[in-house]
Amino acid sequence: MNAPVNLNQTPIQTLPNASGLALDKKRYWWLLSPGLPVIGMGILAGYQFGPKATKKIFALGGPLLLHVIIPTVDAIVGNDSNNPSDEEIKSLVADPYYDRIVKLFIPLQMAANLFAGYVVSRKETSFIDQILLGISMGAINGVGVNTAHELSHRPDKKDHYLAHATLTPLFYNHFRVEHPYGHHKRAATPEDPASSKMGETFYEFWPRTVFGGIKSSIEIEKNRLKRKGLSFFSKENELFQGWAMSAAFHASMLKLFGKDVIPYLATQAFYGISLFEIINYIEHYGLMRDKKEDGTYTRTMPEHSWNNNNITTNLFLYQLQRHSDHHAYPTRPFQALRHFDEAPELPSGYATMLLPALIPSLWFKMMDKRVFDHYKGDLNKANIHPKRRAKIFKKFGLSLQNEE
Repeated sequence: MNAPVNLNQTPIQTLPNASGLALDKKRYWWLLSPGLPVIGMGILAGYQFGPKATKKIFALGGPLLLHVIIPTVDAIVGNDSNNPSDEEIKSLVADPYYDRIVKLFIPLQMAANLFAGYVVSRKETSFIDQILLGISMGAINGVGVNTAHELSHRPDKKDHYLAHATLTPLFYNHFRVEHPYGHHKRAATPEDPASSKMGETFYEFWPRTVFGGIKSSIEIEKNRLKRKGLSFFSKENELFQGWAMSAAFHASMLKLFGKDVIPYLATQAFYGISLFEIINYIEHYGLMRDKKEDGTYTRTMPEHSWNNNNITTNLFLYQLQRHSDHHAYPTRPFQALRHFDEAPELPSGYATMLLPALIPSLWFKMMDKRVFDHYKGDLNKANIHPKRRAKIFKKFGLSLQNEE
């Protein structure tokens, strides 16, 4: 369903451009996402060539951008609740420009990581600055998972290899397999390692989703190869292919820059993975699909994902915050994702929600009431952490005796 048009915001226009395709007023603003590695290289250049007094500021440029600058701009610029029409969606999907934007991220990401390897391996770069620069580049590589996400849903095998390429700095290649074939099948259910439960802290969620996702991807790939009559240890194993690409990336970094690059590599990987998993934590918190009589779950609908329409964060993340439409229609590319009025809304954009997600008391205060309101007080419909169920029911004045 289409939201009402707000002329003060940035709608998709129906005027044809030179190629006869729909003109998107945000068309060139989408370059912010592949522009992120360029910003990263600017941070590295500022650290390497700027005055000594500003080195620590530049070293922390990534977190400052992610946790301060983008949330501030998000609050100023506001929301975009406009939707493309069915005809506009066809034109947007057909336009190759958006595919090029997604793929442009990868060479720029590799260049930024090579530049980072050079900077952190200099003798004048202190150990603490290696760590800080690793955090900054981890922020960029973590956001880069979103590029892998966009490519992972495409049918072309070449796109899958490109998805693996952008995952190589984090060594997180199992995502390419687990996300489209595991998470999208089980999203908003207790069985999904990538769907957080009401009352579950991020620190409990992190090991469950990381190790659960790896385990799930191995099972998915094992079953896929078995259907083809192949062993798990076949050369066609996509997990092995992806992990080999990551191993080659890290080996190349060590070869080029020596052992001094190790603190950087370890830090950016841990921070990037954690950043991505915070977003996973946010996306389905407490939401659950109904079960049918045969024990299977109903189809994933817009109401099973937290949504947000903050323009700035969506421009950096290929509209990932329109997560409800993405799960309802997983193959729909980012430029055509829509807003649904029935989807539950986050208080603000992902960039603003990152820090609250790390503070359990603040996160529960912000989100638990929203889960309660979304289910109109019937928490039997929510995905609740089993150990916190009694406490949460008591918090909202409910009795477990009313549970179905």
